[in-house]
Amino acid sequence: MDISPIAYYRGPFGSKFGIPRQSSVIEDIGGRIVFEPAFRSRDAVKGLEGFDWLWLIWGFSANQTDDKTFHATVRPPRLGGNRTVGVFASRSPFRPNPLGLSSVRLASIELDAPSGPLLHVLGADLMDGTPIYDIKPYLSFCDSHPDAKQGFISENNWEELEVVLPAEAASLFSSNEMEILRRSLALDPRPRVQHDQAKVYGFPFSGHEVRFTVSGRTLTVVGID
Repeated sequence: MDISPIAYYRGPFGSKFGIPRQSSVIEDIGGRIVFEPAFRSRDAVKGLEGFDWLWLIWGFSANQTDDKTFHATVRPPRLGGNRTVGVFASRSPFRPNPLGLSSVRLASIELDAPSGPLLHVLGADLMDGTPIYDIKPYLSFCDSHPDAKQGFISENNWEELEVVLPAEAASLFSSNEMEILRRSLALDPRPRVQHDQAKVYGFPFSGHEVRFTVSGRTLTVVGID
């Protein structure tokens, strides 16, 4: 089956590094879904305004590789990066088919934008420029299962980091961007097998390169370029 993007996501994270590992973990992350010209139809989104949440089916575009080998196991960050589970028991981005699924809140629909209609969404775990292959409304009566077992997730709590931001951050980011950045860093974006306290990590966020180090349970932003 050949599939092509119907839209692209536009948001504050310029690389996959630093993005929350699940959608809606940080509900205030704002972004836009910009349809490709062939799909810019008001009719295509007719009735969508009646829904609060959407399912996005998208592509792991930053994971392109020539390696077509099937890898049956992965090392989830929640397990510290040193224990394996089956790929189908995980949300790993490295899958037989590089497709992702995310639930996002629909904030508004901008019908008359020059490149519209635009969908303004919140809580996406997507990189800027991520291709969107399909959009469907979220239905709570059949999509929500609050009593469902969660496997190894239930047994391994995620401990957030304390984040230290420099004073200059307040002049570079809005208060909303500051909160999103702080919460994203608190989730510890580092690969789980890396714990070098001298290593400086970095990722693009809202037009700036954010660089940081981690010592113990404290993450310190050492530069914003």
